[in-house]
Formats: sequence, C-alpha cells, structure tokens
Amino acid sequence: VFAMSGFLRVATGFDIGLSTKCVMIPKEMGMCHKIGYSEMRLPNLMGHTSMAEVILKSTTWQHLVHTDCHPHVRTFLCSLFAPICLDTFIHPCRSMCVAVRDSCAPVLLCHGHPWPDSLDCDRFPGDEDMCLAPLTKDYKYLHKVLPKPACQTCPAVEEFFTHKRVLEVLCDSNFAVKVKLSKKRPALEDQEYNIECQVEFVTQGSLLPYETQSMIQQWLLINEKCTERMTPTHRPMVYLLVGNIEEGIILVNQVYRWQRKDSQLTLATQKWRYHKCL
Repeated sequence: VFAMSGFLRVATGFDIGLSTKCVMIPKEMGMCHKIGYSEMRLPNLMGHTSMAEVILKSTTWQHLVHTDCHPHVRTFLCSLFAPICLDTFIHPCRSMCVAVRDSCAPVLLCHGHPWPDSLDCDRFPGDEDMCLAPLTKDYKYLHKVLPKPACQTCPAVEEFFTHKRVLEVLCDSNFAVKVKLSKKRPALEDQEYNIECQVEFVTQGSLLPYETQSMIQQWLLINEKCTERMTPTHRPMVYLLVGNIEEGIILVNQVYRWQRKDSQLTLATQKWRYHKCL
C-alpha cells in the first residue's frame, strides 16, 4: 500500500471535467488492488471510456507487473488505468515513467513487444508539477541490494547426463534450485504459471533462502519463452535450474529435466553434501 502523500509534488493540476465519474476498481484488475485506494476515475488517463475497455487493455499489463521489473511499475500503470478519485487527475511524473521504462522495457522486449507509444514519457509532466514522483534514492537502493533476474537466451534442457557431470556443473555455479512447474489453464489469453519451488543451495552467495522462490518465479515470468518450452503440457514437470549471479544479475546456465526414474540427479544432489570441488 502506498501513501499518496509520499508521491505527490505540490503544484497546480488541471480540473476534471463533469464528464468523468468515480467507480469501484473492478475485481478483474488485480494489479490495482491494495494500492491505497479502491475507487478510480472513468474515463481514465489512457482515454478508455468504458469499464470493459479498461479491463481488456489493463489485463495485458498484469503479466509485466508480476515480473516486478521495477518497484513502481504497479503505481505507474494504475495511475493511468485506474486514476485515483480526486478533484484533479494526478499524472505520474516524467521521472517515474523514465525509471519504470528503463527497467521494464527490456522485459517487454524479451516478450517480443517494444515500449508502446501510448506510454511515451515525454507526455508526462516534469517533477515540478503536481504528479506522482518516484520515492527517495534510499528506497531505490534497498531494491538494488538483492540480485535480479534478467532476460536471457534460453539454456537447453538437458535430459541425458551423468551425476559426475552434474557435480562438475554445481562446482562452477552459485545456486541450484529444484523447481516443480505446473500450468494453470488460462482464463484469458495471457498464460499464467503456478510455480512450486524446492531449493537446494550449492553456495548460498547473495541468493537468500527466503527470497529464492520469488526470484526464480520472476526469472520464469521474464523468460516466458523458456518457461513455455519447459511446460509443453498441463502435466507438472520438475527441473533443476543451475546458475550464477554476475554483477547483481541472476543467470540460469543449465536446466536439467528431473524425471521420476532419474537416479543421476538424485545421486548428484546426495553426493553434493560431501563433494569437494577441485
């Protein structure tokens, strides 16, 4: 939940015409729930005039929000799709748009979409006007401490290997995560994934145990093409994701398919406890 006062820059806004109305944020707009207010203005700042249009256009962005590509991505998008019901429209500041765009445009590109013209940052007011501004540098700093997943080339899924080879790979890696992937049947066109994670650390490094599930989930959402390859059917699949943290970026370098009868991966993880790397 964000406090509006933390974001507002005090200056002059512009009046809302008599043609707008306050409506409840619909349940279909999950990304704009628990953001500090429950009513929105319609038409919104994207020019959508009906709730059906708002829902249709906003749901295509929910996937990006789930990737957590920037701490303010939800605030930025909801201020446009579901603007708060005040006497004046409050735009996001240009600086917030630029910060979100710089972090999230690579994720969109990873999914095959450029940053849209409708979100051109030049259309938003400067920080001296009344607008939603990014929080302080301290807040940004806190979000940079933890390593982040990024868009990358999909590693090949390996199905044939020896436990000795797996041990060699573990020696050269920061982390190994056992992931059970199962697909939810999508209600909309946007594919959703239900991800269960079991973690076995190789070296903990900067990957903290309680953060691992969300980080791996982010990696799977950002690298959606890789996830789609790993879930060709609706049957649950189990994998071992092995990778490194390089300059604060989480990179998955090897993916092993963990089949039920596969003794090699089980053997490798058992031997790992006592294994001494050369």
